[in-house]
Amino acid sequence: MAKRALSALLALACDTLLPELPNSVHPVVWMGKWIKQGERFAPNNQAARLAWGAIWLSAGLGLSAGLATRIPKHSLAQALVAQSLLAYRALDRAVGEVQSALATDDLAEARRLLSWHLVSRDTAELSSNEVVAAAIESLAENLSDSVIAPLFWYLAAGLPGLAAYRMSNTFDAMWGYRNQRFEYLGKVAARCDDALNLIPARLTAMLLWLVAHGQRQPTWQVAWRDHGNTASPNAGWPMAAMAGALDTQLIKIEHYTLGDGPTQPDPALIQAARQLARRVIVVIVAGLAIAAWGAETKN
Repeated sequence: MAKRALSALLALACDTLLPELPNSVHPVVWMGKWIKQGERFAPNNQAARLAWGAIWLSAGLGLSAGLATRIPKHSLAQALVAQSLLAYRALDRAVGEVQSALATDDLAEARRLLSWHLVSRDTAELSSNEVVAAAIESLAENLSDSVIAPLFWYLAAGLPGLAAYRMSNTFDAMWGYRNQRFEYLGKVAARCDDALNLIPARLTAMLLWLVAHGQRQPTWQVAWRDHGNTASPNAGWPMAAMAGALDTQLIKIEHYTLGDGPTQPDPALIQAARQLARRVIVVIVAGLAIAAWGAETKN
Protein backbone atom coordinates (compact mmCIF):
# COMPACT_ATOMS: atom_id res chain seq x y z
CA MET A 1 0.00 0.00 0.00
CA ALA A 2 2.87 2.39 0.79
CA LYS A 3 4.31 1.88 -2.69
CA ARG A 4 0.92 2.55 -4.29
CA ALA A 5 0.45 5.67 -2.15
CA LEU A 6 3.85 6.93 -3.29
CA SER A 7 3.01 6.20 -6.94
CA ALA A 8 -0.34 7.98 -6.54
CA LEU A 9 1.45 11.02 -5.14
CA LEU A 10 3.87 11.00 -8.07
CA ALA A 11 0.95 10.59 -10.49
CA LEU A 12 -0.74 13.71 -9.11
CA ALA A 13 2.56 15.59 -9.37
CA CYS A 14 2.99 14.44 -12.98
CA ASP A 15 -0.59 15.48 -13.76
CA THR A 16 0.30 18.96 -12.50
CA LEU A 17 3.71 19.31 -14.10
CA LEU A 18 3.77 17.31 -17.32
CA PRO A 19 1.97 18.09 -20.58
CA GLU A 20 -0.82 15.86 -21.82
CA LEU A 21 0.26 12.91 -23.92
CA PRO A 22 -0.43 13.27 -27.66
CA ASN A 23 -3.59 11.53 -28.83
CA SER A 24 -1.56 9.02 -30.81
CA VAL A 25 -0.30 7.39 -27.59
CA HIS A 26 -2.85 8.47 -24.98
CA PRO A 27 -4.41 5.36 -23.38
CA VAL A 28 -7.87 6.92 -22.99
CA VAL A 29 -7.89 7.78 -26.69
CA TRP A 30 -7.10 4.16 -27.49
CA MET A 31 -9.86 3.05 -25.14
CA GLY A 32 -12.20 5.27 -27.13
CA LYS A 33 -11.06 3.61 -30.36
CA TRP A 34 -11.77 0.19 -28.87
CA ILE A 35 -15.27 1.29 -27.90
CA LYS A 36 -15.96 2.76 -31.36
CA GLN A 37 -14.95 -0.52 -32.95
CA GLY A 38 -17.39 -2.30 -30.69
CA GLU A 39 -20.23 -0.11 -31.90
CA ARG A 40 -19.16 -0.63 -35.49
CA PHE A 41 -19.60 -4.41 -35.21
CA ALA A 42 -22.68 -4.35 -32.96
CA PRO A 43 -25.76 -6.23 -34.19
CA ASN A 44 -29.13 -4.53 -34.69
CA ASN A 45 -31.37 -6.78 -32.61
CA GLN A 46 -32.03 -5.38 -29.11
CA ALA A 47 -31.23 -8.56 -27.18
CA ALA A 48 -28.14 -9.15 -29.30
CA ARG A 49 -26.98 -5.56 -28.74
CA LEU A 50 -27.36 -6.03 -25.00
CA ALA A 51 -25.25 -9.20 -25.10
CA TRP A 52 -22.70 -7.66 -27.47
CA GLY A 53 -22.32 -4.62 -25.23
CA ALA A 54 -21.58 -6.88 -22.26
CA ILE A 55 -19.09 -8.97 -24.27
CA TRP A 56 -17.24 -5.95 -25.69
CA LEU A 57 -17.11 -4.30 -22.26
CA SER A 58 -15.74 -7.46 -20.63
CA ALA A 59 -13.11 -7.81 -23.33
CA GLY A 60 -12.12 -4.17 -22.92
CA LEU A 61 -11.82 -4.48 -19.14
CA GLY A 62 -9.70 -7.60 -19.49
CA LEU A 63 -7.49 -6.08 -22.18
CA SER A 64 -6.85 -2.85 -20.27
CA ALA A 65 -6.15 -4.63 -16.99
CA GLY A 66 -3.95 -7.18 -18.75
CA LEU A 67 -1.84 -4.53 -20.45
CA ALA A 68 -1.48 -2.68 -17.15
CA THR A 69 0.05 -5.76 -15.52
CA ARG A 70 2.94 -5.49 -18.01
CA ILE A 71 4.00 -2.06 -16.74
CA PRO A 72 7.19 -2.22 -14.60
CA LYS A 73 6.48 -2.13 -10.86
CA HIS A 74 8.84 0.81 -10.31
CA SER A 75 6.98 3.67 -8.61
CA LEU A 76 7.83 6.22 -11.31
CA ALA A 77 6.79 3.92 -14.17
CA GLN A 78 3.52 3.18 -12.40
CA ALA A 79 3.00 6.90 -11.73
CA LEU A 80 3.56 7.94 -15.33
CA VAL A 81 0.91 5.51 -16.57
CA ALA A 82 -1.47 6.34 -13.72
CA GLN A 83 -1.07 10.05 -14.50
CA SER A 84 -2.36 9.50 -18.02
CA LEU A 85 -5.54 8.02 -16.53
CA LEU A 86 -6.16 10.98 -14.21
CA ALA A 87 -7.59 14.30 -15.35
CA TYR A 88 -7.59 16.88 -12.55
CA ARG A 89 -5.50 19.54 -14.28
CA ALA A 90 -7.43 19.20 -17.54
CA LEU A 91 -10.71 19.40 -15.61
CA ASP A 92 -9.72 22.51 -13.67
CA ARG A 93 -8.43 24.16 -16.84
CA ALA A 94 -11.64 23.42 -18.75
CA VAL A 95 -13.80 24.85 -15.97
CA GLY A 96 -11.49 27.86 -15.71
CA GLU A 97 -11.88 28.59 -19.42
CA VAL A 98 -15.66 28.71 -19.04
CA GLN A 99 -15.23 30.99 -16.04
CA SER A 100 -12.94 33.34 -17.98
CA ALA A 101 -15.36 33.56 -20.92
CA LEU A 102 -18.24 34.44 -18.60
CA ALA A 103 -16.09 37.00 -16.78
CA THR A 104 -15.65 38.86 -20.09
CA ASP A 105 -19.39 38.57 -20.89
CA ASP A 106 -18.71 36.24 -23.81
CA LEU A 107 -21.67 33.92 -23.27
CA ALA A 108 -21.41 32.36 -26.73
CA GLU A 109 -17.81 31.31 -26.08
CA ALA A 110 -18.70 30.04 -22.60
CA ARG A 111 -21.45 27.88 -24.12
CA ARG A 112 -19.04 26.55 -26.75
CA LEU A 113 -16.35 25.73 -24.19
CA LEU A 114 -18.87 24.09 -21.88
CA SER A 115 -20.13 21.87 -24.69
CA TRP A 116 -16.66 21.13 -26.02
CA HIS A 117 -15.00 20.14 -22.74
CA LEU A 118 -17.53 19.40 -20.02
CA VAL A 119 -21.09 18.36 -20.94
CA SER A 120 -22.87 16.39 -23.62
CA ARG A 121 -26.13 18.36 -23.49
CA ASP A 122 -27.08 21.09 -25.99
CA THR A 123 -25.74 24.39 -24.61
CA ALA A 124 -26.92 26.75 -27.37
CA GLU A 125 -29.81 28.20 -25.39
CA LEU A 126 -28.36 28.14 -21.87
CA SER A 127 -28.42 31.37 -19.89
CA SER A 128 -25.32 32.64 -18.08
CA ASN A 129 -26.63 31.25 -14.78
CA GLU A 130 -27.28 27.87 -16.38
CA VAL A 131 -23.78 27.78 -17.84
CA VAL A 132 -22.34 28.51 -14.39
CA ALA A 133 -24.43 25.75 -12.82
CA ALA A 134 -23.49 23.25 -15.53
CA ALA A 135 -19.77 24.02 -15.15
CA ILE A 136 -19.91 23.58 -11.37
CA GLU A 137 -21.94 20.38 -11.66
CA SER A 138 -19.42 18.98 -14.15
CA LEU A 139 -16.53 19.96 -11.88
CA ALA A 140 -18.11 18.15 -8.93
CA GLU A 141 -19.07 15.03 -10.89
CA ASN A 142 -15.72 14.75 -12.64
CA LEU A 143 -13.80 15.40 -9.43
CA SER A 144 -15.25 12.02 -8.47
CA ASP A 145 -15.06 10.27 -11.85
CA SER A 146 -11.67 11.59 -13.01
CA VAL A 147 -9.71 11.96 -9.76
CA ILE A 148 -11.18 10.31 -6.66
CA ALA A 149 -12.41 7.12 -8.35
CA PRO A 150 -9.20 6.47 -10.33
CA LEU A 151 -7.10 6.97 -7.19
CA PHE A 152 -9.46 4.78 -5.17
CA TRP A 153 -9.21 1.91 -7.64
CA TYR A 154 -5.46 2.33 -7.98
CA LEU A 155 -5.02 2.04 -4.21
CA ALA A 156 -7.50 -0.85 -4.03
CA ALA A 157 -6.38 -2.91 -7.03
CA GLY A 158 -3.20 -1.40 -8.44
CA LEU A 159 -2.67 -0.23 -12.00
CA PRO A 160 -4.86 -3.03 -13.47
CA GLY A 161 -7.75 -1.83 -11.29
CA LEU A 162 -7.21 1.77 -12.36
CA ALA A 163 -7.00 0.82 -16.05
CA ALA A 164 -10.17 -1.28 -15.85
CA TYR A 165 -11.98 1.55 -14.06
CA ARG A 166 -10.96 4.08 -16.72
CA MET A 167 -12.07 1.71 -19.48
CA SER A 168 -15.47 1.27 -17.77
CA ASN A 169 -15.84 5.02 -17.27
CA THR A 170 -14.98 5.69 -20.93
CA PHE A 171 -17.54 3.09 -22.02
CA ASP A 172 -20.15 4.89 -19.92
CA ALA A 173 -19.16 8.29 -21.35
CA MET A 174 -19.57 7.01 -24.90
CA TRP A 175 -22.38 4.45 -24.59
CA GLY A 176 -24.20 5.38 -21.40
CA TYR A 177 -27.19 7.14 -22.98
CA ARG A 178 -30.84 6.19 -22.81
CA ASN A 179 -31.68 6.61 -26.47
CA GLN A 180 -32.38 4.34 -29.42
CA ARG A 181 -28.72 4.10 -30.35
CA PHE A 182 -27.33 3.11 -26.94
CA GLU A 183 -30.25 1.96 -24.75
CA TYR A 184 -29.31 -1.71 -25.09
CA LEU A 185 -25.73 -1.53 -26.30
CA GLY A 186 -24.60 0.57 -23.33
CA LYS A 187 -26.84 -0.78 -20.57
CA VAL A 188 -24.30 -3.15 -19.02
CA ALA A 189 -21.54 -0.55 -19.32
CA ALA A 190 -23.69 2.02 -17.50
CA ARG A 191 -24.49 -0.42 -14.68
CA CYS A 192 -20.81 -1.39 -14.40
CA ASP A 193 -19.80 2.25 -14.10
CA ASP A 194 -22.50 2.80 -11.47
CA ALA A 195 -21.09 -0.06 -9.40
CA LEU A 196 -17.47 1.09 -9.68
CA ASN A 197 -18.38 4.66 -8.66
CA LEU A 198 -20.60 3.70 -5.74
CA ILE A 199 -17.93 4.28 -3.07
CA PRO A 200 -15.89 7.05 -4.80
CA ALA A 201 -18.95 9.29 -5.35
CA ARG A 202 -19.87 9.18 -1.67
CA LEU A 203 -16.22 9.60 -0.68
CA THR A 204 -16.08 12.74 -2.83
CA ALA A 205 -19.13 14.14 -1.04
CA MET A 206 -17.44 13.43 2.30
CA LEU A 207 -14.25 15.18 1.19
CA LEU A 208 -16.25 18.22 0.04
CA TRP A 209 -17.92 18.23 3.45
CA LEU A 210 -14.49 18.10 5.10
CA VAL A 211 -13.11 21.11 3.20
CA ALA A 212 -16.32 23.21 3.33
CA HIS A 213 -15.13 25.44 6.15
CA GLY A 214 -18.14 27.17 7.76
CA GLN A 215 -20.55 25.23 5.53
CA ARG A 216 -20.11 21.67 6.72
CA GLN A 217 -23.60 21.22 8.15
CA PRO A 218 -25.47 22.46 5.04
CA THR A 219 -23.02 20.59 2.80
CA TRP A 220 -23.97 17.25 4.29
CA GLN A 221 -27.64 18.16 4.72
CA VAL A 222 -27.99 19.05 1.04
CA ALA A 223 -25.97 16.01 -0.08
CA TRP A 224 -28.14 13.67 2.01
CA ARG A 225 -31.42 15.30 0.99
CA ASP A 226 -30.84 16.00 -2.72
CA HIS A 227 -28.47 13.30 -3.97
CA GLY A 228 -31.42 11.26 -5.24
CA ASN A 229 -32.74 14.09 -7.42
CA THR A 230 -30.46 13.07 -10.30
CA ALA A 231 -31.05 10.11 -12.60
CA SER A 232 -27.59 8.78 -11.76
CA PRO A 233 -27.29 6.91 -8.45
CA ASN A 234 -23.85 8.44 -7.91
CA ALA A 235 -23.50 11.86 -9.57
CA GLY A 236 -25.97 13.47 -7.20
CA TRP A 237 -23.70 12.96 -4.19
CA PRO A 238 -20.74 15.19 -5.20
CA MET A 239 -22.97 17.67 -7.07
CA ALA A 240 -25.38 18.12 -4.15
CA ALA A 241 -22.47 18.37 -1.71
CA MET A 242 -20.93 21.09 -3.90
CA ALA A 243 -24.25 22.98 -3.95
CA GLY A 244 -24.42 22.84 -0.17
CA ALA A 245 -20.79 23.90 0.27
CA LEU A 246 -21.34 26.90 -2.04
CA ASP A 247 -24.71 27.77 -0.42
CA THR A 248 -26.37 27.92 -3.82
CA GLN A 249 -28.79 26.13 -6.13
CA LEU A 250 -27.59 24.06 -9.06
CA ILE A 251 -30.45 23.61 -11.50
CA LYS A 252 -30.71 21.57 -14.69
CA ILE A 253 -34.08 22.61 -16.04
CA GLU A 254 -36.63 19.77 -16.27
CA HIS A 255 -34.16 17.39 -14.65
CA TYR A 256 -33.14 18.34 -11.11
CA THR A 257 -32.53 21.02 -8.50
CA LEU A 258 -29.71 20.60 -6.00
CA GLY A 259 -29.46 22.86 -2.96
CA ASP A 260 -31.55 25.82 -1.88
CA GLY A 261 -28.97 28.47 -0.96
CA PRO A 262 -29.25 32.13 -1.96
CA THR A 263 -25.83 32.57 -3.59
CA GLN A 264 -26.30 33.52 -7.24
CA PRO A 265 -24.48 31.58 -9.96
CA ASP A 266 -21.77 33.80 -11.45
CA PRO A 267 -18.09 33.50 -12.45
CA ALA A 268 -17.03 34.10 -8.83
CA LEU A 269 -19.02 31.03 -7.80
CA ILE A 270 -17.11 28.92 -10.33
CA GLN A 271 -13.88 30.17 -8.76
CA ALA A 272 -15.17 29.21 -5.31
CA ALA A 273 -16.02 25.73 -6.59
CA ARG A 274 -12.54 25.37 -8.06
CA GLN A 275 -11.07 26.37 -4.71
CA LEU A 276 -13.09 23.68 -2.96
CA ALA A 277 -11.85 21.10 -5.46
CA ARG A 278 -8.26 22.23 -4.85
CA ARG A 279 -8.73 21.80 -1.10
CA VAL A 280 -9.93 18.26 -1.75
CA ILE A 281 -6.74 17.58 -3.73
CA VAL A 282 -4.64 18.97 -0.85
CA VAL A 283 -6.40 16.62 1.58
CA ILE A 284 -5.79 13.68 -0.76
CA VAL A 285 -2.11 14.57 -1.13
CA ALA A 286 -1.75 14.83 2.66
CA GLY A 287 -3.47 11.48 3.15
CA LEU A 288 -1.31 9.75 0.55
CA ALA A 289 1.86 11.27 2.03
CA ILE A 290 0.92 10.06 5.52
CA ALA A 291 0.12 6.58 4.19
CA ALA A 292 3.42 6.35 2.30
CA TRP A 293 5.52 7.75 5.15
CA GLY A 294 3.75 5.81 7.89
CA ALA A 295 4.22 2.48 6.16
CA GLU A 296 7.88 3.23 5.49
CA THR A 297 8.59 4.12 9.14
CA LYS A 298 7.04 0.80 10.23
CA ASN A 299 9.50 -0.98 8.00
